[in-house]
Amino acid sequence: MFQMMKTVDTVWSNCLKFIRQQVNEQSFRTWFEPIKAVNLEGSILTIQVPSQFFYEWLEDRYVHLLRQALVQELGEQARLEYQIVIDRNMTGNTPYTINMPTQNTNNGGLGLNNPPKAAKNAEPTAIKNPFVIPGIKEQSIDSQLNPTYTFDTYIEGESNQLARSAGIAIAKNPGKTAFNPLVLYGGAGLGKTHLAQAIGNYVKNTFEDKTVLYVAADRFTSQFIDAVKSGSINDFVNFYQMIDVLIVDDIQFFANKDRTQDIFFHTFNHLHQSGRQIILTSDRAPRELEGMEERLLSRFKWGLTADIKLPDYETRIAILEKKLHANGVDLPREVIEYIAQNVQTNIREMEGVVNSVMAQALLTRKDVDLDLTKTILHAIIETKAQNTGVSVKSIQNMVADYFNFAVEQLESSSRKREIVQARQIAMYLIKKYMDLPLKTIGASFGNRDHSTVIHACQAIADLSQTDENFRQHLNNLEKQIIINLKK
Repeated sequence: MFQMMKTVDTVWSNCLKFIRQQVNEQSFRTWFEPIKAVNLEGSILTIQVPSQFFYEWLEDRYVHLLRQALVQELGEQARLEYQIVIDRNMTGNTPYTINMPTQNTNNGGLGLNNPPKAAKNAEPTAIKNPFVIPGIKEQSIDSQLNPTYTFDTYIEGESNQLARSAGIAIAKNPGKTAFNPLVLYGGAGLGKTHLAQAIGNYVKNTFEDKTVLYVAADRFTSQFIDAVKSGSINDFVNFYQMIDVLIVDDIQFFANKDRTQDIFFHTFNHLHQSGRQIILTSDRAPRELEGMEERLLSRFKWGLTADIKLPDYETRIAILEKKLHANGVDLPREVIEYIAQNVQTNIREMEGVVNSVMAQALLTRKDVDLDLTKTILHAIIETKAQNTGVSVKSIQNMVADYFNFAVEQLESSSRKREIVQARQIAMYLIKKYMDLPLKTIGASFGNRDHSTVIHACQAIADLSQTDENFRQHLNNLEKQIIINLKK
């Protein structure tokens, strides 16, 4: 009786409160504030979204979060329907809309029992542990691959050429090349998961007799813990020994988990000896993984370890153009170039800026131009700086103190080698942790131009890959920043 008294505004307001706690402020403002709740009929909530693109984005990225919020308000029977604005009707009359149920449905539900393929940044899916099902060998296994992650959608550049070439060779002949295991490593958002899953998708679509499985390392750990609790370790082992191509994402999360490492060690040995393919991803090179057993690290070195670096300017342009084409969006060339030049931290953040620009244009009915792009990028940067609690001056002071310089020397015209390198490190760290426009960073170091900042960031990235002693200094400074972020 109480539930029937709930109004559409009350239900949606409570949903928004829950959602706001689960996503960052920028995502909330971009994807949830523009939604209007228009009808509540029993346990069916209808929301109005401003475009087809907006609807597809919610379905792809946030359907599980919406499900959680609605279940809290309306119970397990909760359902969601969309009203999509097709014509905004500039005269001010009621906009023309179409109604559409959520695509990710199962018996009218909201997708929790039949979720879309897992993407890197998607909400975690509620997958029932398959190894406790009787007769598992007769069961079909969901690969948990995102079908959009293919070689066709993966842009090749100097930063990933080796990794992509090895991936194609493996996909055409899984388990039969010298690249077993294939270990892909690099920073967040550089395309490791995309490439790993592209291999899996190719194998799945080409070899009908091959069983492919993608699993995040922390998911593997939680499955193992569940198996221990339920006394089904043998089922767990048997399940993973069935896999022909096993993709384990973010293996750094195995660190200091001794029992998980032990079970994975034996799983690895069985698969490798059986000629099965193993693909691993990590945010750092195997030699830099701490809290890992030496016997496991030695196995990682049996095949190929491929580094995926930050893409260069030309590759970033190609990535943006590919993404825009896939979404049927045409942005001015100057906008694409501005984003590619000013967002260099990783591909994911660059694509996030594009999404924000497109969404803002849709919501405000403005054409995407350079001025709008600059405004949005500046707002994102300000939000990021506020959230991180770091500033240009704090990083400059940290670097100066570390190398025992006066901070003024970083801003000076001095060409002494040690000062130049410290200045470059400061620029690199500011770009990485604040993602300010290049021109803004240069202005903070004696009005240097953007090309100086580009050179500095590239020089530090290159040196950190080749000089272990230098990499240690850089790691020490980054640890200081991270400590400050946690305060």
